Amino acid sequence: MKITLCVLTLNEIDSVKVIMPQVDISLFDQILVIDGGSTDGTINWCRQHGYEIYVQKKRGLRQAYLEALPYIRGDVMITFSPDGNSLSSVLPELVNELKKGFDMVIVSRYLGSAKSEDDSIVTRFGNWMFTTMINLLHGGHYTDAMVIYRGYKKSLFHDLKLTDNKAFIIPEKLFCTRISIEPLLSVRAARAKLKVTEIPGDEPKRIGGKRKLQIIRWGLAFLYQIFFELFNKKLINNPHS
Repeated sequence: MKITLCVLTLNEIDSVKVIMPQVDISLFDQILVIDGGSTDGTINWCRQHGYEIYVQKKRGLRQAYLEALPYIRGDVMITFSPDGNSLSSVLPELVNELKKGFDMVIVSRYLGSAKSEDDSIVTRFGNWMFTTMINLLHGGHYTDAMVIYRGYKKSLFHDLKLTDNKAFIIPEKLFCTRISIEPLLSVRAARAKLKVTEIPGDEPKRIGGKRKLQIIRWGLAFLYQIFFELFNKKLINNPHS
């Protein structure tokens, strides 16, 4: 099993200088920096330090994944934010759990004693609400269905039809935003009864860069997706069936 660490950047020069040297490169077969078009020197710093880089052509996290997918050589991909929110010290445990054969392993900010120092009252309530809805409506068993920090088989993009724009285009147009895949990935993994587990991982405060949350627009778009999936009867492939 080959593992790719996908490092998601956008104008985070201050934090990549701190976080990336902490990453144990021996854990991975590939480290791919997927950059959203940084103008602060992030791309040059990563290139100078030998990291493979893909600069996306269209905006948004979902577009970053879709564009970079052909360049991800691992059977398993870990999505990692180098802004300080994702603890590099959790990566060895995450890799070990993935090697046990799980389809997806989530680094939960709310499992056990883990906590988020980057949460506000609004974002903590929103994460709890969406996670609870996914569990109740789609049979999930998550404590953190929304977080980016997770590892999963690359094949899930096709097995769970996450490359299909249909599930994204309507809520994005309705609420004038661009959304990522994590909530729908959690929903469809639960629906398909995939092998999913969580490990605890704190979320420290950001080191640098600007927070890119669009709380109201993203929240409404995710609500749309969660409820729309109740009426989506199309087959979702379980690789174990």
